[in-house]
This record gives sequence, C-alpha cells and structure tokens, in this order.
Amino acid sequence: MRQPQHERSRRWKKSNQSGDSKDRWMITYADLITLLLIFFVIMYGMSRLDVEKYELVTQSLQHTFSSGSSIITGGNGILDGSQSPDIHKDLGPGSTKADQSKQHGEEPLSERELAFRKQEDELQDLMKRIEAYVKDNHLQDQIHVADLPKGISITLSDRFLFDTGKAELKQGSAKTMAKLASLFKQLDTVISIEGHTDNQPIVRASQFKDNWELSGERALSVLRFFLDQEKLDPQHFQYAGYADTRPAGDNATAAGRQKNRRVEITVLRQLQQ
Repeated sequence: MRQPQHERSRRWKKSNQSGDSKDRWMITYADLITLLLIFFVIMYGMSRLDVEKYELVTQSLQHTFSSGSSIITGGNGILDGSQSPDIHKDLGPGSTKADQSKQHGEEPLSERELAFRKQEDELQDLMKRIEAYVKDNHLQDQIHVADLPKGISITLSDRFLFDTGKAELKQGSAKTMAKLASLFKQLDTVISIEGHTDNQPIVRASQFKDNWELSGERALSVLRFFLDQEKLDPQHFQYAGYADTRPAGDNATAAGRQKNRRVEITVLRQLQQ
C-alpha cells in the first residue's frame, strides 16, 4: 500500500535533521583544534630566544666567574673588578708597572714601553720645573721652554748669556746655568747644545772670523760650563754652531734678528714608541 505523499516528505525531513545533528560535533572539534594550534604558535613565539643576547649574557657570565678566585681552590672568592680595598693595591714598593699590570689582568708592558714611559715622565717633570723657575725669576723674555718632537727645548737669548759679539758667559747667567745643570744630573739622556746668530756680518775688530765661529764658540762656552764648572758627564752632551742657517725670526727686522741670536739646549728623546 502506498504511503501518502505528505508522510514520505515528513519522514525525509526528520532523517535529514537527524544527520545534521550528528555532524555538528565536527564543527566544535575543528574550532578546538584551531584554537589549540593558535595557542601553541603563540607559546612557540614567546619561547624563542634572542641568540645574540643569549651569547652576550653567556660570555659575560663566563668572564665574570673565570676572573674570580675560587674559594674551593684556595682563593678568596673575590671577583675581579669588585670594590675590595686590596684588589687593586700595588704589590709593594719594589713592584714594577709590569707586575701591577699582571695583577690587574692587563697585558704586561714590554721593557721598551716601560723605558719610554719613564723617559716621558722625566721629560715632562723637567719641563715643569724649568717653567716654574723661569716664572719665579721673571725670565720669560730671556728663556723659552717648548716640548718638541725631538725633545724638551730650552732657548736662551744671547742678551741673557753673552755681551755683543762675545762668546764668554756673563756672570749673571751662572745661577740659571747652575740650576739647569742640577736638573740635567738627574737625566740619563743626550743633551744637544746649538749656537745660532743673525745674518749680520762680523765686524773686523771681532776675534771671530764669521758667524760660524761665533755660534760654535758660544755653544762651546755653554758646554764648558756644564763640564768644567758643574762636572756633568761629557758622554751626555753634543754641541754645534749653525750661524744664521736656521733662523727662528725674520732677519729683515731688529726683533727678528734678536730672536735669531740664541743658544738652544735640547734634552733629546732617545726612545720612540
């Protein structure tokens, strides 16, 4: 017996609705899987390390702990760079800069570098002392001190040292020359003495043939004072006369010619870094 049309239609709708309800759980499951995927992606992104920062922190920690002395191995457990009062103190009165460099974790200085630093300290101390003496005795117009690449230069005006056309030292210059000698005794280096003149020819009545002889004799007079009067070691000295070949001023003017008539004493740098 055939069923009515409306019965078959109702039964089809019921079976169709039953199928829909059975598949709805897949939607919830898919949503859950998607949320879990998003969750794990976020967690993975948050857990990624900054490799450069990680290596930087690791190196810093390794340096910190490697520079300390372990208590287990008999050390004091103090890390390098701490504010302990004993960590950076000198090893003692007999210690050298190389010993102190080793204590502070620095590369030890070579003997040449140590000698260079010692020389520079001596030259700078010499310059300060001479400048102070010149200032205290109001000799700024007669003596000029300069730090040149070749060494510490002490320029003395001929008016301070000699009478016109003469090569014998004035009596009034002895005090200053003796002061310089006392400072030179403390040095272990070569001292160069140079005589200079202007370009004016020597007068006929002069005992010197030309400016070469005059400049050389003036430099020799200064040298003789240091050797004969102050008993300095002659191996530490050299001298020369340059006449008017190395002017410091313009020979066309009186002021320039006066500047050119001079004796230069240079404490030479023996070492170069």
